[in-house]
Amino acid sequence: MRELVAVGHHVTVFAREYDPACDLQLPYQQITVGHRWPSWIRVWLFARRAARATHDRFDIVHSHMNGWCGDVEVVHVTPVRYRWRVQAMPALRRWLSWISPRVRTYLALEARRVAARPGHRVVAVSQLIAYQLGQAYSTDPSSWPVIPPGVAPAAPPDVDARRRFRAELGLPDSVTLCLMVARNPMRKGLPTVLRALEYLPDAVHLLVVGTNSAARECVAHAPDTVSARVHLVAETSRVEPYYRAADIFVHPTLNDSFGMAPLEAMSFGLPVVLSPAPWCGFAQYVEPGISALVLSHPEQAEELARSVEALRTDDALRAHLLGGAQRVLERHSWPEVARQFMALYRVILSERAGRSGPAAEPVDEHAQVFLDDGTTGMQGEQIRQPE
Repeated sequence: MRELVAVGHHVTVFAREYDPACDLQLPYQQITVGHRWPSWIRVWLFARRAARATHDRFDIVHSHMNGWCGDVEVVHVTPVRYRWRVQAMPALRRWLSWISPRVRTYLALEARRVAARPGHRVVAVSQLIAYQLGQAYSTDPSSWPVIPPGVAPAAPPDVDARRRFRAELGLPDSVTLCLMVARNPMRKGLPTVLRALEYLPDAVHLLVVGTNSAARECVAHAPDTVSARVHLVAETSRVEPYYRAADIFVHPTLNDSFGMAPLEAMSFGLPVVLSPAPWCGFAQYVEPGISALVLSHPEQAEELARSVEALRTDDALRAHLLGGAQRVLERHSWPEVARQFMALYRVILSERAGRSGPAAEPVDEHAQVFLDDGTTGMQGEQIRQPE
């Protein structure tokens, strides 16, 4: 949004909340939905109210929600239809999904969202999502535009600030600190990382940012020699100090449609170890051994341990990966993401003008609306989306 505003777009944000700490404050209209309703009804109510609030008011409606009012619909997570109609699951669970009002509502919302119509595009954030959309709706995966998220360049490292922050965590400079950043550490591979720590020397510690009760319980059941080297931090929007304090970023995720955290880690100069596709969509954007170390399977704890040990002892390998990561960052800059979306806006406006007659005006003069059914806020230039 920052890049679009900079070139002259007029952007209005519709969301349940707008983070007051965000350093980009745009015109904002709140859409409220009562918490007394179950989540699937809240999603439907938000979609209906958003459709009413935006109808015939904007030139482009750019939506991140599961609804039907967007001209550009960005799909961030595994498609609902892929999950419930394509992926393998127990027969009873599949049968129950056909009569579940929750699942049927989500399926109906998504079907309306992705339905083909002129002046409308569904954008996948990764090739993995495009493939899943193709499988779910029996279409060619290449028919779904793919525009991955961007990342802002981090400020230059501050050695003194890093040392002070590690001291606050009780970590000396001699410790190699592996970092995980996740709202659901269990899904992002925490059990695998804990098993990997068993193979690594005592000088290797793990910092988990985004800890929940399941993660705390998992660490509590780990051997004492492992749990003593694990540091847990609750979910926070202030993640920059933790990236700066770390030495290696580990991401053996079990399910990531894209994976913003490893991309952010690269922007802070951290070497990355991550799961392969299809467990991690971001893996399709890196070159194994050149811009990141890619595991053969997310649950390969010994392989993860070997990767961490190589990164902590081989300076040439670290430098090689960081050089490759710079090329990944260049392809995922926010100006590049904005350029791709603006090209898509032009196509949509041209299609619309072809139906109605008048020629479209330059895209940088058009009003935009961004829809988000969660809390909208930005750290640097990244739009934070609920998982």
